[in-house]
Amino acid sequence: MHGINKGIRKVEVSVKWDPSPAGQPPTDLDIVAATYLASDPYGDPAYVVHFDSRSPDGTIYLNRDSKDGKGFGWDEVMTLELDRLDARYARVVVGVVIQQRSAHRTFVGVINPGLRIREGYTVLAEDDFGSVLGSTATTIGEFVREGAGTWDFHPGIHGFDDDPATFTRTMGQAPQP
Repeated sequence: MHGINKGIRKVEVSVKWDPSPAGQPPTDLDIVAATYLASDPYGDPAYVVHFDSRSPDGTIYLNRDSKDGKGFGWDEVMTLELDRLDARYARVVVGVVIQQRSAHRTFVGVINPGLRIREGYTVLAEDDFGSVLGSTATTIGEFVREGAGTWDFHPGIHGFDDDPATFTRTMGQAPQP
């Protein structure tokens, strides 16, 4: 049966949260995706996709971007078309970062956050960021290209206390013991 496995093909990553209370600075969560080459799967990202950007080949893009959580339903939505991603890429790590423009904020200060990763109608992961309350950013999972060329999903919430620029450089590094 291994020869007919299609693996993960097209994924939607969604994040939602409630707006900040009146008089407080807005909360801005951003989904980011970093791609890694097969020749260096834990090195520097080949490229990073976030607000105001998309992958060079159009396979990873942000469908919806909120700067304050005032949307209905899912505030941020990113699509990853893994089945179209060039064979030179072996990993795609996805994360969420809290913008730190107007106030230092960690996930404990985000009101009613939620995360959903799905392929079609199949939910691959859901979370409320409860395990990373003291973090300013977190990886939420990774997609890994297997030997047959199919993609597998590895869920995992791993918090970081970095500014957005540092997070996007370090989010795909090999875990340290």
